[in-house]
Formats: sequence, structure tokens, C-alpha cells
Amino acid sequence: MQTFIENMPKAELHVHLEGTLEPELSFALARKNNIELGYETPEELIAAYDFYDLPSFLNIYYGAMKVLQDEADFYQLAWSYLSKAYSQNTIYAELFFDPQAHTSRGVDFGVVIRGIRAAQEDAEAKLGVKSQLIMCFLRDMSAESAMEHLLMAEPYRAWLVGVGLDSDEKNNPPVKFAEVFKKAREMGLKLTMHCDVNQQNTLLHIGQCLDEIQVDRIDHGVNSLESEALCEAIKARGLGLTVCPVSNRFVVQSLTSREIRRMLDKGMLATINSDDPAYFRAYLNENLIELQREGNFSDDEIATLVGNAFRVAWLPKAEKDVYLNRLNDYLHNATCTS
Repeated sequence: MQTFIENMPKAELHVHLEGTLEPELSFALARKNNIELGYETPEELIAAYDFYDLPSFLNIYYGAMKVLQDEADFYQLAWSYLSKAYSQNTIYAELFFDPQAHTSRGVDFGVVIRGIRAAQEDAEAKLGVKSQLIMCFLRDMSAESAMEHLLMAEPYRAWLVGVGLDSDEKNNPPVKFAEVFKKAREMGLKLTMHCDVNQQNTLLHIGQCLDEIQVDRIDHGVNSLESEALCEAIKARGLGLTVCPVSNRFVVQSLTSREIRRMLDKGMLATINSDDPAYFRAYLNENLIELQREGNFSDDEIATLVGNAFRVAWLPKAEKDVYLNRLNDYLHNATCTS
């Protein structure tokens, strides 16, 4: 099963580029930029990853970004993830990035997005890994700041496929950003929002995503299972759910395998993703492998989860079909040789 998963062509729709900042790269960039990390070795830094809920994780997550200073740094960040994706047979990815986390410490928006874009172009040309970029707004910052950054992005509109909403959900409901997302929709961008597992007012927030914001996808969204009406609405609209098993385990001490199987049983379009793999120490393959072990998922169930990611990717139908045909060819050959 592990080999079956590792060799399968896959897509990832929920990965934060800043969350792919490996300790070794942090140290290399810290030396380059003359920044003091406060740790002697990458192993010491990993040992400091002592988070147990969303706020404690975010405190470490944002603190680590200070090593990212120039276009070359953002290039290296994105190239490192896309190279890792290539090594795991992840052939398509939609990448989140958080510009406010960088502009707030004096890094120009253009520096961030140009560095990332150059790595995307190189990865597609040299590795055959296609990716698209989703700009996220930090929900614990103001809606005015979000709108300001959306306007900053206008000259780079062609480099973006969508916008998202992440960071601390407490007291930061989706409707806080209704005007920003309305403007993004008018710009032709796709919309998604995080509805993290077991947050305050989570069902209210999922409902706002559906009704007020009218998102094209929901990130996480596991708690939708608590409401049959929400499940039916999500299913009726064909919305993907980007579930992140290993990161869920840090919040609910489970890979949410039961919940993911319930989504499959209901016909919901659940997908599997790595979220912040450098911090949770698990990329896409590890998430799928650990999920399969916890939930004893069959070949067909794993194939459905992987196929769902291509089905709900923000791509033209013709491109989706190419990827799905590639996946189906792999599954056919795997069946013939087993």
C-alpha cells in the first residue's frame, strides 16, 4: 500500500508555502541574511515545535518567516517545496501564500510574488510540476488590510488563480471579509476559506462561507459533518474539502480518518493535503500513508481521495481530464501487476 501511494500521480490543494520552510533552509537563509534564529541546529529548532492548538502553532509559524527577505529567498522556498512534490509524484499543486506576513515586516509585495512565480515557472519547465498560486488574507488582521493587499495584487492578477482566508479563526468570521471576497470575485478569482477543525462557531462560519461568501471550495471543513444541511449544501454545490490529516492530529489527536470516510460515504469531495508539512513533519505521501494506516482505507478509497483533488482543482476541464486519465492509467497498471 505504501508503494501504491508513493507512486500514484497526485495533486495537492492545501499547502502553505511558508509552512514548507524546512529547518535546514531556515538556517541557510538566516546565515545568508545575517539573522539570529536563537537555535544552534536544525534539530534544536524542530524540538521547539511545541504547538498544541492553532494559536500556539501560529506563534511559531510567523516567527520563522523573518529569514525570508528577498526574491531569491522566496524562490528557494517555493522551489524546495516543488522539488519535494516532484519527488513524491505530486504533479499538480495549488499553493497558498501570506503576503501580509511579509509586508508587515517591510518586505515588498512584488518581492514575494516574483520570487515564488520564478520558482513555479522553473518547476513546470524542469520538473513537469504545474502549480497555481492562491493569495491568502490573514483573518486576524483587518478587512482594510486585506483589501489593500488585494489591490496590491492587481498588477499580478494573471499569476493568481484565487484567494483564501487563513490564520486565527477566533472572532474572525468569514463575513468580516465579505467586501474583499466580493471584489476578488469581480476580478475573476476563485474563492476559498479555512474552516479549521473544532473552532468556535464553526458551523456558523461554514454557513457564512456557503451563503454570504459563496466560496468555490472549503479548506478543512471537517465540522460540516455535524450538520446534515451543511453536508447536503456542500455536496449539491460540488465543493471540494481540503482535509489535512496530520495537522488535524495536533488539534484533535486523530487523523480524522472516521470523518474522512464519512465524507466519502456521503459522496462529498474530500481531498487529502499536507497543510504546513515542514512543521508537521509530513508531506502529501506521509499524510496519505498515515491516514490509510489509521483508517484501513482500501486502494479504491485512496484512489477516490486522490482523484477528488484533480476533480476539484481550479483547472479547465480538459486539463483535469488529462490528469485524471494519467491517474486512471496508473490505477489500471497497478491492478494488472498486483
